[in-house]
Amino acid sequence: MEQLTVWGFGDELVAAVRQLAAREKISLNRAALKLLRRGAGLSDDVEQSWTVGTSLDDLIGSWTVQEANEFESAIAALETIDEDAWA
Repeated sequence: MEQLTVWGFGDELVAAVRQLAAREKISLNRAALKLLRRGAGLSDDVEQSWTVGTSLDDLIGSWTVQEANEFESAIAALETIDEDAWA
């Protein structure tokens, strides 16, 4: 499994990823992968071999706005980049 970090998602693209995720009840990551695969002309129906399962899928989109905001606040410190670690 490869991992990429992608910057520069504009509001329109973020909205498209969120809409797909909500519509299909999938994670934002899976929605972004589907859109990337479609854009690359690949089938977006390929099940990823690293997928553990679907046992938590019913929780996708179940948080209230307040719960999501509280979670975001709780992990805000994780967004800080330690520049010394990248030197």
